[in-house]
Amino acid sequence: MRAKVVCREVKILETCEIVVFRPVCKQDGPYPADGSDENNTFAKWSPAGEFSLTITNPALLGTYRPGQVFYVDFTPTAL
Repeated sequence: MRAKVVCREVKILETCEIVVFRPVCKQDGPYPADGSDENNTFAKWSPAGEFSLTITNPALLGTYRPGQVFYVDFTPTAL
């Protein structure tokens, strides 16, 4: 499954950051009547949700900013 998410919040702590992601949605006005907006397609099938990641890798601190949009792929593993 592929999701399209937006970074909604970055909580900066002393040794880590907590990054909160939510599914995309249309923020500025209505979707096109023909449904051609990509965010409309993603929002139709995953309209709600949230996940957060705690990042402790110093090389990644400061990487994520509110408003950035990402594709997230969920791929099963063999455990």
